[in-house]
Amino acid sequence: MDFKHILNQTDHRPFPLPRGPWIATQRWNHLLYAHWPVPVSVLREKIPSCLEIDTYDNQAWIGVIPFYINEFRPRYLPPFPFAHAFPELNVRTYVKYKGIPGIFFFSLDAGSHLAVKGARSFFYLPYRYAKMNIEVTDEHVHYLSRRQEVEGTKADFLAHYKPVSAPFYSNKESLDYWLAERYRFYNEHTNKLYYLDIHHQPWTLQQTEAEIQINSVVTASSGIELPATQPVLHYSKTQKVLFWPLRQMEL
Repeated sequence: MDFKHILNQTDHRPFPLPRGPWIATQRWNHLLYAHWPVPVSVLREKIPSCLEIDTYDNQAWIGVIPFYINEFRPRYLPPFPFAHAFPELNVRTYVKYKGIPGIFFFSLDAGSHLAVKGARSFFYLPYRYAKMNIEVTDEHVHYLSRRQEVEGTKADFLAHYKPVSAPFYSNKESLDYWLAERYRFYNEHTNKLYYLDIHHQPWTLQQTEAEIQINSVVTASSGIELPATQPVLHYSKTQKVLFWPLRQMEL
């Protein structure tokens, strides 16, 4: 599989391409970006103190991103058996460490037991198993996720969404770019800070209509109540992604 065209395009990144070889790849499909503004003070107690809350015009954001993964494989190897394709639902916010912007995940629900166990063990990420279903008909996406782990509260998500504009590339000064073009995640585990870098071509986004009927996953995952406002919405049809190894930072 040839990824040379992806690695040749890097000027859209907010920081340089990682050193060393990439180790795995995925394709992400039919993504909905749904974002709500939240006060920095609400997030601060939920985020490791070593990480700075990242803001756009002094405003912090929480995102809910449902999508479908396929073509999940290590470099030079065939796809992972029983874990190369599955739905995923992320709840995330935005942080920085020493000036490098990234993502902090409150939760990552996935429709694969194997993917959940692997990501928890090797990447220290808060993955949880959910019964999930995604149906796509003429770019109308119907997405359902029901977390199966017993945590005392429901963590469900039900939405219908569709793109309503032509694809576009976001301006580097825009909120669209700030929300979407993220190339690192941070995670604290046993008082150590870890990060993982990714790379892909610039996001092609579309304006989107969405009916979010159930969204209890944010409060269940983060303890944060979303504001009673309409979210900022975007859609992206597909993206090939390269992954680098998990690395530890000194705090």
